Amino acid sequence: MTKMTQTALNTAVLSAGMMMLATAAAQAAPTTTSTASSEKMGLSVGINLRAEKSAYDMDNTTSVLPSLFYDNGQVYARGSQLGGYLINDDVNEVAGFIQPGGSQFDPDDADGAMAQLDERKWSGMVGASYMRKTPVGGFRGQIATDVTGRSEGTVARLTYLARLNPGKWTIYPSAGLEWVDKNYNEYYYGISEKESAKSGLNPYKPDSSISPYVSINGTYDLNKDWDIFVGQSINYLADEQRDSPMVDDRFNFTTTVGVMYEF
Repeated sequence: MTKMTQTALNTAVLSAGMMMLATAAAQAAPTTTSTASSEKMGLSVGINLRAEKSAYDMDNTTSVLPSLFYDNGQVYARGSQLGGYLINDDVNEVAGFIQPGGSQFDPDDADGAMAQLDERKWSGMVGASYMRKTPVGGFRGQIATDVTGRSEGTVARLTYLARLNPGKWTIYPSAGLEWVDKNYNEYYYGISEKESAKSGLNPYKPDSSISPYVSINGTYDLNKDWDIFVGQSINYLADEQRDSPMVDDRFNFTTTVGVMYEF
C-alpha cells in the first residue's frame, strides 16, 4: 500500500469533533426536520477551539481548527474522518475511512530530558468499520492501520454510541475500549536506546494494550443555520502506556468548543 501524502493528512485533520459527529449516525429516536433545513445540501462547516491536557510530561496545548460535516449516504466527512459507505441502511453501516491517529509530541514544547527525545507525529490511518443500529443506540467496531510508515501500528475500537434530544440540545454520549498493537505503543510511548543515551531517560519498549475511553458531546440549535457544539473526551492510559518515562498522567483530556453553519 502506498504512503499518504502530507496534503491528504492535512485534509483529514479537520477537527477534534469526530466522535461527536460520528455518533449522529446512531439515532435512538427520530428528530424533527424543518422544511428549510430539508432543502439544504447537508454540508456544515465551522471552526472550533480544542484544548488538550496530554498524558505526556509536557504543557497543555490549544489549537484552532476548521470543522466539516457532510453525508450524502454514499460518502461522508465527519470531523477528522473521511469515508465511504459499502452498506448504509436503517440497521447496518459498513464503511471504509481515512483519519489521523495517535498523539503528537513536539520536543520543542517539552522541558528537561523530554526535550531530547524524537518528535512523534500524527499517523495516517486507513480502516474499516461496522455499526449495528438499535433502538437504544449504536454498537460499532472499527480497525485501522497506519500507512504513513510512522508508527506502522494498528488500532481497534469497540464503542457504544447514543443520542439524546433534550430541548434544543442534541447530546451524544459514547464509551468503549481501544486496543493498540506494540508498534503503535513503541512509537508513541517507547524510548529507544539512542534516545535513552541522549536524554538520560531509561529505555522503554511497551507491548500491546487495551484501555477504556468515554466521550460526551453536544450541539445546541441556535437557529436553522447555526449550531454551537461542545465536547469532552477522556482516555485512560493502560499500564503499558502509563509506565513510559514520557508519561506523567494516567488520563488524556480533550475539550472542544465551536460553532458550525449549515448550508
